[in-house]
Amino acid sequence: MIEQFVRHLHAERGRSPHTVRGYRHDVAALLAFARTAAGADDGLRSLTLPVLRAWLAEGAARGESRATIARHSASARAFTRWAARQGYLDTDVAARLVTPKRGRHLPGVLRADQVETLLDAAAGEVSTGGRTSVGTRGETRVGTGAADHATHPTDLAERPRAETPRVDRHRESGVRSPTAVATVLRDRAVLELLYATGCRVGELVGLDVDDLDLDERTARVLGKGDKERVVPFGVPARDAVRDWMGLGRPALATSRSGPALFVGARGGRLDARRVREVVHAATSAAGVPDLSPHGLRHSAATHLVEGGADLRTVQELLGHASLSTTQIYTHVSTDRLLRSYTQAHPRA
Repeated sequence: MIEQFVRHLHAERGRSPHTVRGYRHDVAALLAFARTAAGADDGLRSLTLPVLRAWLAEGAARGESRATIARHSASARAFTRWAARQGYLDTDVAARLVTPKRGRHLPGVLRADQVETLLDAAAGEVSTGGRTSVGTRGETRVGTGAADHATHPTDLAERPRAETPRVDRHRESGVRSPTAVATVLRDRAVLELLYATGCRVGELVGLDVDDLDLDERTARVLGKGDKERVVPFGVPARDAVRDWMGLGRPALATSRSGPALFVGARGGRLDARRVREVVHAATSAAGVPDLSPHGLRHSAATHLVEGGADLRTVQELLGHASLSTTQIYTHVSTDRLLRSYTQAHPRA
């Protein structure tokens, strides 16, 4: 029955794989709780409104967050609604289940200068002159040289860059292998595109080569519910992606790669877990506060709001179904403004 519900979520509701995994886990836990409460395996007859409430209460007693409990409630309501329509339940027992309100916590974000440090450090990993040095964590790093500092056209509206790093194909012996250089180019492009577009990590790894228009600097992103949106990105991200596609991707691509924009070491589509590892490693190497790929999304949205973008525009860029979700970034900006005021104003 759970597998039928999962197929319904995929085919009819268009839920993302991440959401489907969460709902599957929640429903399995709910049915197990109901069986234990009834003392027997009697199908769905033991699934009642009091049992649903007891299940949520048990989660709260274990210290689960309000967001987790709200997701459990949403999973239960989706399942019982589907089960009633399919005839597995006489009535939708969760129709009167109250969904707890999610906590409105402020997401962790980087300041604009910290993002600059992070992305510049990623760019510094790419060779422009062929010299190498040893980084603070012991890995071999490619340094910058003085030769051939060709740059792409700059845009004053974009993040300033002194130069666009290029891979020198005639480097001295002892530098990274072509595969390692390709990985550096890929990781830089991943970081740039995450911040430039504010897309979710699942959306990023789902991108195909044809989804990007480097001339127009736009990406076609497939978001939650299979909703497609077009997101712009800046010159630095375009240059990083161009280097990856021209010099890095060919070194890693195999017959398994298909149309995937970002591929892993074995040629398959890049995994979201690997992207998380890339972001954590990059923040550590750059000496900025640690955060997840979603933290870069939060940072991009916050900087847009701080820069004067209206909420409707930010909502469209992020792919939020509701404007209320986007409004959290006004709270982030206000909170940071109040902290600065308190620190700087003599009569604060």
